Amino acid sequence: MSTYKSLVRALIALLLATGVPLSMAAERRAVQSEKHAFNLVTLVEGLENPWSIAWLPDGRMLVTERAGRLRLVSGDFKLDPKAVEGLPKIVVAGQGGLFDVALHPGYKDNGWIYISYSGPGAGGHGTELMRAKLDGHRLSDQQVLFRMEPKSDSGQHFGGRIVFDGKGHLFLTLGERGDRTRAQRLDDHAGGVIRLNDDGTVPRDNPFVGRKDAKPEKFSYGNRNMQGAALHPVTGELWVHEHGPQGGDEVNIIRAGRNYGWPLVTYGAEYGSGVKIGQSTPKAGIEMPLYYWVPSIAPSGLAFYEGDKFPSWRGNMLLGALAGQMLVRLELDGEKIVREERMLKGVIGRIRDVRVGPDGFVYLLTDERRGVLVRLEPAK
Repeated sequence: MSTYKSLVRALIALLLATGVPLSMAAERRAVQSEKHAFNLVTLVEGLENPWSIAWLPDGRMLVTERAGRLRLVSGDFKLDPKAVEGLPKIVVAGQGGLFDVALHPGYKDNGWIYISYSGPGAGGHGTELMRAKLDGHRLSDQQVLFRMEPKSDSGQHFGGRIVFDGKGHLFLTLGERGDRTRAQRLDDHAGGVIRLNDDGTVPRDNPFVGRKDAKPEKFSYGNRNMQGAALHPVTGELWVHEHGPQGGDEVNIIRAGRNYGWPLVTYGAEYGSGVKIGQSTPKAGIEMPLYYWVPSIAPSGLAFYEGDKFPSWRGNMLLGALAGQMLVRLELDGEKIVREERMLKGVIGRIRDVRVGPDGFVYLLTDERRGVLVRLEPAK
């Protein structure tokens, strides 16, 4: 026993001497994928249902927890025990809570941080968007830029992903709040993508501006629940994926004024009974998905890989899966998805977010009560 203890002490001393955190050393796993061998390294533990991650210029990270906390992680991956203060009132119910966090493209000059969440209002709660500035451990200069209307008491389908287009606008994805009829209504924010100027005002060239029967913020409709969104690195168009019911998860390119079909055209079926919903054949005036999954994988998080750490993945889409508990890589040929690879199946649990860091590594957040931040590093 004494010899064993001596070996353990020697190993710990070696790890400390090399500067490798013990938690990382204990959670390093080798993975062989189709095009790259990599190590899966645990960086941060003890996050409660983390939802999104964003990098500050000084190397720190902001991480949202669905329960309504915004956390800071240092550049050497230490979780600050003190949550950031100054968040708005957040309704944590069902799938609702604190969602995405994103930095304005001009953050170094203006300091704006954008946050999406479920906020209260007449009739219940719904997705909202605010921006603020980080002052130590507190948000200041808070401005609510958008409130979804109408609100409801449903605990389902909030959307919540924020994407800047680099042209002074941002997109915010919205679910149909569990009421499929709302997705086809133009006078309802639910069930589509909205487009705003970065100060929250409505762009004059939004597709439904000036129509009395439509919300001016609306950019697309007929979407069920989009929890992954990213700009294509070449075309600059917004790509999203969305959840289908018991099948029919979709990948779409969001274009102004287009109808994406839910619930009229879908590859999904009713939960439990498996009864078909709508139709799965083309219908005039409705965009068919570029790609779909049956059965559902429950996709969440989306990034295009353009880094230098995994050169054979350049131009590929990376997305997480909640029910599928895996990382999915999609190869593209123009607007066609030509190959799918499934990685990490059941290895780390439900993957909520997928991001490519400033360092070119791939980062994942797991949607668990004790969620983790992990990093993919190419094997040497």
